[in-house]
Amino acid sequence: MHEIKCPHCSKAFKIDEAGYADIAKQVRDTEFESQLHERLELAEREKQNAVDLAKTKLAGEFQRTAAVKDTEIQDLKAKLNEGEMARKIAVTEALSTVEKERDALQNQLAQAQQEKENLAKLAQANLLNELQKAAAAKDSEIQALKSRLDSMAVAQQLAITQAVGTVEKERDKLKNGLEKVVLEKQLSEQSLKDRYETQIKDRDEAIERLRDMKARLSTKMVGETLEQHCEIEFNRIRATAFPRAYFEKDNDARTGSKGDFIFRDIDDSGTEIVSIMFEMKNESDRTATKSKNEDFLKELDKDRTEKGCEYAVLVSMLEPDNELYNTGIVDMFHRYPKMYVVRPQFFIPMITLLRNASMNTVKYKAELALVKSQNIDITNFENDLDTFKTAFSKNYELASKKFQTAIDEIDKSIDHLQKTKDALLGTDRNLRLANDKAQDVTIKKLVRGNPTMAGKFEALKKADTEN
Repeated sequence: MHEIKCPHCSKAFKIDEAGYADIAKQVRDTEFESQLHERLELAEREKQNAVDLAKTKLAGEFQRTAAVKDTEIQDLKAKLNEGEMARKIAVTEALSTVEKERDALQNQLAQAQQEKENLAKLAQANLLNELQKAAAAKDSEIQALKSRLDSMAVAQQLAITQAVGTVEKERDKLKNGLEKVVLEKQLSEQSLKDRYETQIKDRDEAIERLRDMKARLSTKMVGETLEQHCEIEFNRIRATAFPRAYFEKDNDARTGSKGDFIFRDIDDSGTEIVSIMFEMKNESDRTATKSKNEDFLKELDKDRTEKGCEYAVLVSMLEPDNELYNTGIVDMFHRYPKMYVVRPQFFIPMITLLRNASMNTVKYKAELALVKSQNIDITNFENDLDTFKTAFSKNYELASKKFQTAIDEIDKSIDHLQKTKDALLGTDRNLRLANDKAQDVTIKKLVRGNPTMAGKFEALKKADTEN
Protein backbone atom coordinates (compact mmCIF):
# COMPACT_ATOMS: atom_id res chain seq x y z
CA MET A 1 0.00 0.00 0.00
CA HIS A 2 1.12 3.54 -0.74
CA GLU A 3 0.10 6.45 1.57
CA ILE A 4 -0.83 9.85 0.20
CA LYS A 5 -1.08 12.84 2.65
CA CYS A 6 -3.41 15.75 2.07
CA PRO A 7 -1.39 19.00 2.09
CA HIS A 8 -4.28 20.95 3.76
CA CYS A 9 -5.57 18.76 6.54
CA SER A 10 -2.58 16.46 6.84
CA LYS A 11 -4.97 13.55 6.53
CA ALA A 12 -3.52 10.52 4.85
CA PHE A 13 -5.30 8.03 2.64
CA LYS A 14 -3.82 4.94 1.07
CA ILE A 15 -3.77 3.68 -2.49
CA ASP A 16 -3.22 -0.01 -3.18
CA GLU A 17 -0.34 -1.37 -5.28
CA ALA A 18 -2.52 -1.84 -8.33
CA GLY A 19 -3.68 1.75 -8.32
CA TYR A 20 -0.19 3.05 -7.74
CA ALA A 21 1.21 0.79 -10.47
CA ASP A 22 -1.49 1.96 -12.85
CA ILE A 23 -0.65 5.61 -12.14
CA ALA A 24 3.06 4.92 -12.62
CA LYS A 25 2.34 2.97 -15.76
CA GLN A 26 0.23 5.80 -17.12
CA VAL A 27 3.13 8.19 -16.57
CA ARG A 28 5.63 5.84 -18.21
CA ASP A 29 3.53 4.08 -20.80
CA THR A 30 3.87 5.34 -24.40
CA GLU A 31 0.30 4.21 -24.97
CA PHE A 32 -1.10 6.60 -22.34
CA GLU A 33 -3.40 8.23 -24.87
CA SER A 34 -5.39 5.05 -25.53
CA GLN A 35 -5.73 4.30 -21.75
CA LEU A 36 -6.43 7.84 -20.53
CA HIS A 37 -10.24 7.66 -20.40
CA GLU A 38 -10.15 4.33 -18.62
CA ARG A 39 -7.69 5.67 -16.04
CA LEU A 40 -9.77 8.84 -15.47
CA GLU A 41 -12.86 6.73 -14.78
CA LEU A 42 -10.83 4.58 -12.39
CA ALA A 43 -9.51 7.72 -10.61
CA GLU A 44 -13.07 9.05 -10.34
CA ARG A 45 -14.20 5.81 -8.75
CA GLU A 46 -11.23 5.85 -6.38
CA LYS A 47 -12.01 9.47 -5.43
CA GLN A 48 -15.61 8.58 -4.66
CA ASN A 49 -14.48 5.59 -2.67
CA ALA A 50 -12.07 7.80 -0.71
CA VAL A 51 -14.86 10.30 0.09
CA ASP A 52 -17.17 7.50 1.14
CA LEU A 53 -14.43 6.04 3.31
CA ALA A 54 -13.78 9.44 4.95
CA LYS A 55 -17.49 9.83 5.68
CA THR A 56 -17.61 6.36 7.13
CA LYS A 57 -14.59 7.05 9.34
CA LEU A 58 -16.05 10.36 10.61
CA ALA A 59 -19.40 8.71 11.38
CA GLY A 60 -17.62 5.93 13.28
CA GLU A 61 -15.59 8.37 15.33
CA PHE A 62 -18.76 10.39 16.17
CA GLN A 63 -20.55 7.25 17.26
CA ARG A 64 -17.62 6.21 19.41
CA THR A 65 -17.48 9.67 21.05
CA ALA A 66 -21.24 9.64 21.69
CA ALA A 67 -20.97 6.16 23.15
CA VAL A 68 -18.20 7.34 25.49
CA LYS A 69 -20.29 10.31 26.59
CA ASP A 70 -23.34 8.14 27.13
CA THR A 71 -21.23 5.83 29.27
CA GLU A 72 -20.04 8.72 31.34
CA ILE A 73 -23.61 9.95 31.79
CA GLN A 74 -24.70 6.52 32.93
CA ASP A 75 -21.84 6.38 35.36
CA LEU A 76 -22.77 9.79 36.74
CA LYS A 77 -26.43 8.76 37.08
CA ALA A 78 -25.37 5.68 38.96
CA LYS A 79 -23.30 7.77 41.34
CA LEU A 80 -26.25 10.12 41.89
CA ASN A 81 -28.42 7.27 43.02
CA GLU A 82 -26.02 6.54 45.92
CA GLY A 83 -27.54 8.01 49.01
CA GLU A 84 -30.82 9.74 48.89
CA MET A 85 -30.07 13.03 50.47
CA ALA A 86 -26.53 13.41 49.54
CA ARG A 87 -27.35 12.19 46.26
CA LYS A 88 -30.18 14.60 45.71
CA ILE A 89 -27.93 17.50 46.56
CA ALA A 90 -25.12 15.94 44.70
CA VAL A 91 -27.48 15.00 41.97
CA THR A 92 -28.86 18.46 41.81
CA GLU A 93 -25.39 19.89 41.73
CA ALA A 94 -24.05 17.15 39.56
CA LEU A 95 -27.11 17.30 37.35
CA SER A 96 -26.55 20.93 36.83
CA THR A 97 -22.90 20.25 36.19
CA VAL A 98 -23.68 17.27 34.05
CA GLU A 99 -26.29 19.15 32.13
CA LYS A 100 -23.77 21.86 31.58
CA GLU A 101 -21.20 19.31 30.63
CA ARG A 102 -23.79 17.52 28.56
CA ASP A 103 -24.69 20.71 26.83
CA ALA A 104 -21.04 21.45 26.44
CA LEU A 105 -20.43 17.93 25.19
CA GLN A 106 -23.41 18.22 22.88
CA ASN A 107 -22.04 21.50 21.64
CA GLN A 108 -18.63 19.94 21.32
CA LEU A 109 -20.18 16.96 19.57
CA ALA A 110 -22.11 19.22 17.23
CA GLN A 111 -19.02 21.27 16.73
CA ALA A 112 -16.92 18.14 16.15
CA GLN A 113 -19.52 16.82 13.80
CA GLN A 114 -19.57 20.15 12.01
CA GLU A 115 -15.75 20.15 11.91
CA LYS A 116 -15.80 16.61 10.62
CA GLU A 117 -18.27 17.56 7.95
CA ASN A 118 -16.17 20.60 7.08
CA LEU A 119 -13.05 18.47 7.15
CA ALA A 120 -14.69 15.90 4.90
CA LYS A 121 -15.82 18.63 2.57
CA LEU A 122 -12.37 20.20 2.69
CA ALA A 123 -10.73 16.82 2.07
CA GLN A 124 -13.16 16.16 -0.72
CA ALA A 125 -12.49 19.60 -2.18
CA ASN A 126 -8.75 19.14 -1.80
CA LEU A 127 -8.92 15.66 -3.29
CA LEU A 128 -11.05 16.95 -6.12
CA ASN A 129 -8.63 19.81 -6.58
CA GLU A 130 -5.69 17.41 -6.61
CA LEU A 131 -7.52 15.15 -9.01
CA GLN A 132 -8.33 18.14 -11.20
CA LYS A 133 -4.69 19.18 -11.06
CA ALA A 134 -3.65 15.63 -11.85
CA ALA A 135 -6.21 15.52 -14.64
CA ALA A 136 -4.96 18.87 -15.92
CA ALA A 137 -1.42 17.59 -15.77
CA LYS A 138 -2.47 14.43 -17.53
CA ASP A 139 -4.35 16.51 -20.10
CA SER A 140 -1.20 18.51 -20.65
CA GLU A 141 0.80 15.31 -20.95
CA ILE A 142 -1.85 13.91 -23.28
CA GLN A 143 -1.63 17.02 -25.44
CA ALA A 144 2.16 16.75 -25.41
CA LEU A 145 1.94 13.07 -26.28
CA LYS A 146 -0.61 13.85 -28.97
CA SER A 147 1.74 16.48 -30.35
CA ARG A 148 4.60 13.99 -30.24
CA LEU A 149 2.41 11.35 -31.84
CA ASP A 150 1.35 13.81 -34.53
CA SER A 151 4.96 14.79 -35.15
CA MET A 152 5.97 11.14 -35.10
CA ALA A 153 3.12 10.31 -37.50
CA VAL A 154 4.22 13.11 -39.82
CA ALA A 155 7.83 11.98 -39.56
CA GLN A 156 6.76 8.37 -40.11
CA GLN A 157 4.63 9.34 -43.10
CA LEU A 158 7.53 11.38 -44.48
CA ALA A 159 9.88 8.43 -43.91
CA ILE A 160 7.38 6.08 -45.56
CA THR A 161 7.02 8.48 -48.48
CA GLN A 162 10.78 8.72 -48.83
CA ALA A 163 11.16 4.94 -48.50
CA VAL A 164 8.41 4.38 -51.06
CA GLY A 165 10.08 6.88 -53.39
CA THR A 166 13.42 5.13 -52.93
CA VAL A 167 11.85 1.72 -53.48
CA GLU A 168 10.00 2.98 -56.55
CA LYS A 169 13.24 4.40 -57.93
CA GLU A 170 15.05 1.14 -57.21
CA ARG A 171 12.13 -0.82 -58.70
CA ASP A 172 12.12 1.33 -61.83
CA LYS A 173 15.91 1.04 -61.99
CA LEU A 174 15.73 -2.74 -61.62
CA LYS A 175 12.91 -2.91 -64.14
CA ASN A 176 14.77 -0.77 -66.65
CA GLY A 177 17.97 -2.73 -66.03
CA LEU A 178 16.09 -5.99 -66.47
CA GLU A 179 14.49 -4.80 -69.68
CA LYS A 180 17.87 -3.61 -70.92
CA VAL A 181 19.48 -6.94 -70.03
CA VAL A 182 16.64 -8.86 -71.73
CA LEU A 183 16.94 -6.68 -74.84
CA GLU A 184 20.72 -7.02 -74.94
CA LYS A 185 20.39 -10.76 -74.39
CA GLN A 186 17.88 -11.04 -77.22
CA LEU A 187 20.10 -9.03 -79.55
CA SER A 188 23.14 -11.06 -78.50
CA GLU A 189 21.24 -14.31 -78.94
CA GLN A 190 20.00 -13.25 -82.36
CA SER A 191 23.51 -12.19 -83.37
CA LEU A 192 25.02 -15.41 -82.07
CA LYS A 193 22.24 -17.43 -83.64
CA ASP A 194 22.76 -15.77 -87.02
CA ARG A 195 26.52 -16.18 -86.74
CA TYR A 196 26.27 -19.81 -85.64
CA GLU A 197 23.72 -20.60 -88.34
CA THR A 198 26.08 -19.09 -90.89
CA GLN A 199 29.01 -21.04 -89.46
CA ILE A 200 26.96 -24.25 -89.36
CA LYS A 201 25.91 -23.68 -92.94
CA ASP A 202 29.53 -23.04 -93.92
CA ARG A 203 30.64 -26.17 -92.06
CA ASP A 204 27.92 -28.25 -93.72
CA GLU A 205 28.95 -26.97 -97.11
CA ALA A 206 32.61 -27.63 -96.30
CA ILE A 207 31.76 -31.16 -95.14
CA GLU A 208 29.82 -31.82 -98.32
CA ARG A 209 32.66 -30.44 -100.42
CA LEU A 210 35.16 -32.64 -98.60
CA ARG A 211 32.94 -35.67 -98.93
CA ASP A 212 32.62 -35.01 -102.62
CA MET A 213 36.36 -34.45 -102.84
CA LYS A 214 36.89 -37.73 -100.99
CA ALA A 215 34.91 -39.53 -103.69
CA ARG A 216 36.38 -37.57 -106.58
CA LEU A 217 39.70 -36.17 -105.19
CA SER A 218 39.11 -32.79 -106.80
CA THR A 219 38.33 -34.33 -110.18
CA LYS A 220 35.76 -32.20 -111.91
CA MET A 221 33.20 -34.24 -113.79
CA VAL A 222 33.00 -32.69 -117.27
CA GLY A 223 29.97 -33.25 -119.44
CA GLU A 224 26.90 -35.24 -118.59
CA THR A 225 28.37 -38.76 -118.13
CA LEU A 226 31.48 -40.50 -116.85
CA GLU A 227 32.31 -41.62 -120.39
CA GLN A 228 32.32 -38.03 -121.60
CA HIS A 229 34.51 -37.05 -118.70
CA CYS A 230 37.11 -39.75 -119.45
CA GLU A 231 37.11 -38.98 -123.14
CA ILE A 232 37.57 -35.26 -122.57
CA GLU A 233 40.32 -35.85 -119.99
CA PHE A 234 42.20 -38.08 -122.41
CA ASN A 235 41.82 -35.68 -125.33
CA ARG A 236 43.29 -32.88 -123.22
CA ILE A 237 46.65 -34.64 -122.97
CA ARG A 238 46.55 -36.76 -126.16
CA ALA A 239 48.76 -34.43 -128.22
CA THR A 240 51.51 -34.23 -125.59
CA ALA A 241 51.40 -37.57 -123.76
CA PHE A 242 49.97 -40.01 -126.33
CA PRO A 243 50.54 -38.58 -129.81
CA ARG A 244 50.27 -42.01 -131.56
CA ALA A 245 47.64 -43.53 -129.26
CA TYR A 246 44.20 -44.78 -130.31
CA PHE A 247 41.38 -44.08 -127.86
CA GLU A 248 37.90 -44.56 -129.30
CA LYS A 249 34.49 -45.98 -128.44
CA ASP A 250 34.14 -49.74 -128.89
CA ASN A 251 31.41 -49.98 -131.52
CA ASP A 252 32.06 -53.60 -132.52
CA ALA A 253 29.20 -55.66 -131.11
CA ARG A 254 29.53 -58.64 -133.47
CA THR A 255 30.27 -61.00 -130.57
CA GLY A 256 27.18 -59.91 -128.71
CA SER A 257 28.85 -57.46 -126.29
CA LYS A 258 31.19 -54.51 -126.36
CA GLY A 259 33.14 -52.34 -123.96
CA ASP A 260 33.04 -48.58 -123.68
CA PHE A 261 36.52 -47.54 -124.92
CA ILE A 262 39.62 -49.21 -126.34
CA PHE A 263 43.06 -47.71 -125.83
CA ARG A 264 46.00 -48.77 -128.04
CA ASP A 265 49.43 -47.17 -128.25
CA ILE A 266 52.32 -47.91 -130.67
CA ASP A 267 56.00 -46.98 -130.79
CA ASP A 268 57.93 -45.32 -133.60
CA SER A 269 58.31 -48.62 -135.46
CA GLY A 270 54.56 -49.30 -135.32
CA THR A 271 54.82 -52.01 -132.71
CA GLU A 272 51.90 -52.05 -130.26
CA ILE A 273 53.04 -51.03 -126.80
CA VAL A 274 49.90 -51.62 -124.78
CA SER A 275 46.18 -52.16 -125.29
CA ILE A 276 43.45 -51.58 -122.66
CA MET A 277 39.71 -52.33 -122.65
CA PHE A 278 37.87 -49.69 -120.59
CA GLU A 279 34.42 -49.98 -119.02
CA MET A 280 32.89 -46.86 -117.35
CA LYS A 281 30.17 -47.21 -114.69
CA ASN A 282 28.59 -44.20 -113.02
CA GLU A 283 26.39 -44.45 -109.92
CA SER A 284 23.76 -42.27 -111.51
CA ASP A 285 23.50 -44.63 -114.51
CA ARG A 286 22.06 -47.48 -112.44
CA THR A 287 20.35 -45.86 -109.45
CA ALA A 288 17.52 -48.36 -109.52
CA THR A 289 19.68 -51.43 -108.81
CA LYS A 290 22.76 -50.00 -107.04
CA SER A 291 25.05 -52.56 -108.64
CA LYS A 292 28.49 -53.49 -107.35
CA ASN A 293 31.77 -53.34 -109.23
CA GLU A 294 32.16 -57.12 -109.31
CA ASP A 295 28.94 -57.41 -111.30
CA PHE A 296 30.78 -56.10 -114.40
CA LEU A 297 34.17 -57.81 -114.12
CA LYS A 298 33.21 -61.02 -115.94
CA GLU A 299 31.75 -59.22 -118.95
CA LEU A 300 34.71 -56.86 -119.04
CA ASP A 301 37.17 -59.77 -119.09
CA LYS A 302 35.22 -61.33 -121.92
CA ASP A 303 35.32 -58.07 -123.95
CA ARG A 304 39.07 -57.76 -123.32
CA THR A 305 39.71 -61.24 -124.64
CA GLU A 306 37.45 -60.91 -127.68
CA LYS A 307 38.91 -57.54 -128.65
CA GLY A 308 42.50 -58.71 -128.15
CA CYS A 309 43.39 -56.24 -125.41
CA GLU A 310 46.17 -56.94 -122.93
CA TYR A 311 44.59 -55.17 -119.91
CA ALA A 312 41.06 -54.49 -118.67
CA VAL A 313 40.23 -51.45 -116.51
CA LEU A 314 36.87 -50.68 -114.88
CA VAL A 315 36.51 -46.92 -114.25
CA SER A 316 33.76 -46.87 -111.61
CA MET A 317 31.77 -44.47 -109.44
CA LEU A 318 29.85 -47.41 -107.91
CA GLU A 319 30.01 -48.21 -104.17
CA PRO A 320 31.12 -44.70 -103.14
CA ASP A 321 31.36 -45.69 -99.44
CA ASN A 322 33.51 -48.76 -100.05
CA GLU A 323 36.98 -47.84 -98.76
CA LEU A 324 38.57 -50.61 -100.83
CA TYR A 325 37.87 -48.73 -104.04
CA ASN A 326 38.43 -45.28 -102.48
CA THR A 327 42.04 -46.02 -101.54
CA GLY A 328 43.41 -45.99 -105.09
CA ILE A 329 44.03 -48.56 -107.84
CA VAL A 330 42.54 -51.98 -106.99
CA ASP A 331 44.26 -55.03 -108.49
CA MET A 332 41.70 -57.70 -109.45
CA PHE A 333 44.24 -60.31 -110.64
CA HIS A 334 42.86 -62.82 -108.11
CA ARG A 335 39.60 -62.81 -110.05
CA TYR A 336 40.59 -62.04 -113.62
CA PRO A 337 44.04 -61.62 -115.19
CA LYS A 338 45.40 -58.16 -115.87
CA MET A 339 42.30 -56.42 -114.53
CA TYR A 340 42.06 -53.23 -112.40
CA VAL A 341 39.30 -51.14 -110.86
CA VAL A 342 39.95 -47.39 -110.47
CA ARG A 343 38.10 -44.22 -109.62
CA PRO A 344 37.81 -41.54 -112.35
CA GLN A 345 40.66 -39.49 -110.89
CA PHE A 346 43.04 -42.42 -111.58
CA PHE A 347 41.95 -42.86 -115.21
CA ILE A 348 44.92 -41.02 -116.76
CA PRO A 349 47.49 -42.24 -114.14
CA MET A 350 46.40 -45.84 -114.85
CA ILE A 351 46.98 -45.45 -118.59
CA THR A 352 50.38 -43.92 -117.91
CA LEU A 353 51.46 -46.70 -115.55
CA LEU A 354 50.39 -49.50 -117.90
CA ARG A 355 51.91 -47.74 -120.94
CA ASN A 356 55.26 -47.15 -119.18
CA ALA A 357 55.34 -50.71 -117.90
CA SER A 358 54.56 -52.05 -121.36
CA MET A 359 57.24 -49.87 -122.95
CA ASN A 360 59.80 -51.60 -120.72
CA THR A 361 58.29 -54.90 -121.68
CA VAL A 362 58.69 -54.06 -125.38
CA LYS A 363 62.32 -53.30 -124.75
CA TYR A 364 62.74 -56.57 -122.91
CA LYS A 365 60.94 -58.43 -125.68
CA ALA A 366 63.33 -56.96 -128.27
CA GLU A 367 66.21 -57.96 -126.11
CA LEU A 368 64.78 -61.43 -125.75
CA ALA A 369 64.46 -61.77 -129.50
CA LEU A 370 68.04 -60.67 -129.86
CA VAL A 371 69.15 -63.17 -127.25
CA LYS A 372 67.24 -65.96 -128.89
CA SER A 373 68.77 -65.10 -132.21
CA GLN A 374 72.17 -65.30 -130.65
CA ASN A 375 71.32 -68.45 -128.70
CA ILE A 376 71.80 -66.63 -125.37
CA ASP A 377 70.32 -68.04 -122.19
CA ILE A 378 67.05 -66.33 -121.30
CA THR A 379 67.83 -66.46 -117.59
CA ASN A 380 68.98 -62.85 -117.60
CA PHE A 381 65.77 -61.84 -119.28
CA GLU A 382 63.69 -63.53 -116.58
CA ASN A 383 65.74 -61.78 -113.90
CA ASP A 384 65.23 -58.45 -115.62
CA LEU A 385 61.55 -59.20 -115.92
CA ASP A 386 61.39 -59.97 -112.19
CA THR A 387 63.23 -56.73 -111.50
CA PHE A 388 60.67 -54.86 -113.56
CA LYS A 389 57.83 -56.52 -111.73
CA THR A 390 59.39 -55.64 -108.39
CA ALA A 391 59.92 -52.00 -109.45
CA PHE A 392 56.39 -51.81 -110.77
CA SER A 393 55.03 -53.24 -107.50
CA LYS A 394 57.03 -50.69 -105.48
CA ASN A 395 55.73 -47.83 -107.60
CA TYR A 396 52.22 -49.14 -107.19
CA GLU A 397 52.60 -49.41 -103.40
CA LEU A 398 54.00 -45.87 -103.14
CA ALA A 399 51.14 -44.47 -105.21
CA SER A 400 48.62 -46.39 -103.09
CA LYS A 401 50.15 -45.15 -99.82
CA LYS A 402 50.10 -41.52 -100.97
CA PHE A 403 46.50 -41.90 -102.04
CA GLN A 404 45.59 -43.43 -98.65
CA THR A 405 47.36 -40.56 -96.87
CA ALA A 406 45.25 -38.05 -98.80
CA ILE A 407 42.08 -39.99 -97.90
CA ASP A 408 43.04 -40.05 -94.18
CA GLU A 409 43.65 -36.30 -94.13
CA ILE A 410 40.24 -35.71 -95.70
CA ASP A 411 38.63 -37.96 -93.05
CA LYS A 412 40.34 -35.98 -90.28
CA SER A 413 39.10 -32.70 -91.76
CA ILE A 414 35.56 -34.07 -91.95
CA ASP A 415 35.71 -35.24 -88.31
CA HIS A 416 37.03 -31.85 -87.18
CA LEU A 417 34.31 -29.96 -89.00
CA GLN A 418 31.67 -32.32 -87.63
CA LYS A 419 32.89 -31.67 -84.09
CA THR A 420 32.77 -27.92 -84.75
CA LYS A 421 29.22 -28.28 -86.00
CA ASP A 422 28.22 -30.27 -82.89
CA ALA A 423 29.80 -27.60 -80.65
CA LEU A 424 27.87 -24.85 -82.43
CA LEU A 425 24.64 -26.80 -82.07
CA GLY A 426 25.43 -27.27 -78.35
CA THR A 427 25.93 -23.51 -78.01
CA ASP A 428 22.55 -22.92 -79.60
CA ARG A 429 20.92 -25.24 -77.06
CA ASN A 430 22.63 -23.42 -74.18
CA LEU A 431 21.38 -20.09 -75.55
CA ARG A 432 17.83 -21.44 -75.59
CA LEU A 433 18.21 -22.56 -71.95
CA ALA A 434 19.62 -19.11 -71.00
CA ASN A 435 16.64 -17.46 -72.72
CA ASP A 436 14.18 -19.68 -70.79
CA LYS A 437 15.86 -18.76 -67.49
CA ALA A 438 15.83 -15.04 -68.32
CA GLN A 439 12.11 -15.25 -69.16
CA ASP A 440 11.55 -16.84 -65.71
CA VAL A 441 13.22 -13.91 -63.84
CA THR A 442 10.74 -11.86 -61.69
CA ILE A 443 11.03 -9.05 -59.11
CA LYS A 444 9.97 -11.55 -56.45
CA LYS A 445 12.86 -13.84 -57.29
CA LEU A 446 15.31 -10.94 -57.45
CA VAL A 447 14.51 -9.85 -53.87
CA ARG A 448 14.42 -13.40 -52.50
CA GLY A 449 16.90 -13.67 -49.66
CA ASN A 450 16.97 -9.84 -49.29
CA PRO A 451 14.52 -8.97 -46.46
CA THR A 452 15.17 -5.23 -46.79
CA MET A 453 14.14 -5.08 -50.44
CA ALA A 454 11.31 -7.54 -49.81
CA GLY A 455 9.94 -5.30 -46.99
CA LYS A 456 10.17 -2.20 -49.18
CA PHE A 457 8.32 -3.86 -52.03
CA GLU A 458 5.67 -5.16 -49.61
CA ALA A 459 5.18 -1.64 -48.17
CA LEU A 460 4.97 -0.24 -51.69
CA LYS A 461 2.38 -2.88 -52.58
CA LYS A 462 0.30 -1.97 -49.48
CA ALA A 463 0.53 1.74 -50.29
CA ASP A 464 -0.68 1.06 -53.84
CA THR A 465 -3.56 -1.03 -52.45
CA GLU A 466 -4.62 1.68 -50.02
CA ASN A 467 -4.51 4.30 -52.77
